Amino acid sequence: MAASLSRPLRLRLRGSGHRLLPSRPSSTHASKPPTPPAAAPPPPGTGKEASAWSKLFLFAPGAITFGLGTWQLFRRQEKIEMLDYRTQRLEMEPVAWNETVSSAALRDPSVLEFRKIVCEGDFDVEKSVFIGPRSRSISGVTENGYYVITPLIPRLTEPGSLQLPILVNRGWVPRGWRDTNMQNHQDLGETSEVKQADKKTDERSMWWKFWSKEPESSSEVQKPVKSVKPPVRVIGVIRGSEKPSIFVPANEPSNGQWFYVDVPMIAHECGLPENTVYIEDVNEDVSATNPYPLPKDVNALIHHSVMPDDHLKYTVTWYTLSAAVTYMASKRIKVKKVRL
Repeated sequence: MAASLSRPLRLRLRGSGHRLLPSRPSSTHASKPPTPPAAAPPPPGTGKEASAWSKLFLFAPGAITFGLGTWQLFRRQEKIEMLDYRTQRLEMEPVAWNETVSSAALRDPSVLEFRKIVCEGDFDVEKSVFIGPRSRSISGVTENGYYVITPLIPRLTEPGSLQLPILVNRGWVPRGWRDTNMQNHQDLGETSEVKQADKKTDERSMWWKFWSKEPESSSEVQKPVKSVKPPVRVIGVIRGSEKPSIFVPANEPSNGQWFYVDVPMIAHECGLPENTVYIEDVNEDVSATNPYPLPKDVNALIHHSVMPDDHLKYTVTWYTLSAAVTYMASKRIKVKKVRL
C-alpha cells in the first residue's frame, strides 16, 4: 500500500516542478570498507638464511684478528731473514773503494748494500751539513745534538784515494760542538779575507822592497818545508736517504736547517752531483782526546724499529683478542637457542 501511495506522490511532484532528492541509505545498511588482501607468506628457508648470515657476522671479528696474528708471524720470519742478511754483510771484510767499485755502486747500489767500504781523501769541513736535532742517551741522560755530513774529496796523488767525491755521515756531535765549529769557520773566513787584503798591499809595495833591499846570497835562501797531512781513512756503510714521517718538517737549505737526510738535496747544496754516494762512518777507532764526531755503532745499522720479538708480542695480542671475540660470539648464539 505504501508503494501505491508513493507513486502518485512522485507524479505530482514532477508535475509541480520540484525535483525529488535521492533518499539517503540508512545507517543500518552502510557499506563497509574493503578488506586489504592478506600478505603472502615468506618463502621457505628465509629465516634460516638470515640466521646463518647473523652467525657469520658474529664470528667475523674473530676471523679478522686471527688473520692479523698469522700475518705477524710471517712478518717476524721476514724480519729475522733481513737481520741475518745485514749481519752477514756487515761481518765481511771491507771493500776498497776504487774506480771499479764506485762505478758498480752507481749502477746498482744494492751490490754493496750493508757492505763496509774503505776510502781515503780529505774532508771539506767548510761544506758540512748538520742534521737534527737528534737525541742521544748517555748513561741514562738524554742530550740533543746533530749528525754532521761532510763531503770527502779525493786526493788523486795518493794511490788508495777514491776517484769521486762522496758524502760521509761522520757521526753525532753535541749542540755545543756544532755552535763552536760554525763560529770557528766564520772566524777562519774573516781571517782569510784579511790575509788576502794584506797580500794585495804587499804586492803593491813589492817594487819598493826590490830596489831598497840587496839580493840575498843563495846560501842564505832556504826553501820552506811544507808538512803534508796524511789522507783521512774512512770505514763506512753505503746508505740511502731517510723517509721522514708526516711530523718532520721540510728541509730549508737556504736557512741551513736540515731535519732529515735527503742525499740528492744535500749533494746539490755541497756542489756535488745528485747521484753522489752517501755512507755512514762506522769506524770504531775513536780518539779519547777528540771523541767527536762520534761514529754510529754497527749494531744500530742492524737494529730495526720493529724487531722480531715485537712481532711475536703482536701475534700473542691478536690471537688472544681473536679467542675472546670468538668466545663471546659462541655464547651469544647459545643464548638465542635457549630462548627459542
